[in-house]
Amino acid sequence: MQKYLLIAAGGALGSMVRYWVGSTISGRMGTKFPYGTIVINMTACVIIGFTLTYFGKRADLSPAWRFLVPIGFIGAYSTFSTYEWETLSTLRSGAFFLGSLYAAGSLILGLAATWCGTALADLL
Repeated sequence: MQKYLLIAAGGALGSMVRYWVGSTISGRMGTKFPYGTIVINMTACVIIGFTLTYFGKRADLSPAWRFLVPIGFIGAYSTFSTYEWETLSTLRSGAFFLGSLYAAGSLILGLAATWCGTALADLL
């Protein structure tokens, strides 16, 4: 039962942070391009890369952290399904270059951000 409560707590926090980050960035930069979603996806990649690498190296850490952070928090915070929807909507609207740029940028930057998270964890 404890793992489900940890997942729920992480998920609640992740969804609140997702809303705050997305709305703050959209409010500042506009909605023509999904800036908020790409920032959320990139930071989620860094966090999951870092936590899974760090937790994998630290056998002495409680398994509860895996339920709280990568499963609960990142599961609610990451917006991959939103990313896919926004890419499709952008392409359907006829903005092929912008939709392609968003899709390719998310893929390349996401991979780089995940690598950065693992590299950071490797330093510790």
